[in-house]
Amino acid sequence: MRKLQRGETLSMPESRPMPTIGTRCHELRIDDIAQKKEWRIIYYGGSLGIALLEVFAKTTRKTPDDVIRTCKRRLADFKAKDEP
Repeated sequence: MRKLQRGETLSMPESRPMPTIGTRCHELRIDDIAQKKEWRIIYYGGSLGIALLEVFAKTTRKTPDDVIRTCKRRLADFKAKDEP
């Protein structure tokens, strides 16, 4: 997250685009070795800043449908405030 705050662009394997959610949406990938989990942060890079849309533990290869729905709803709410 610190790299994103500094304006750096992340790519694989740290981050990948999530066009199913929207443009400028990405999935930040975090391996938690201590807990033996993989975490994902779905975020949107807007003109006013970064919006964190969802954080979840990755348990399957596919992003759960409920996560995608939640992110789309939150993105729409954020864009309504972020983009004139």
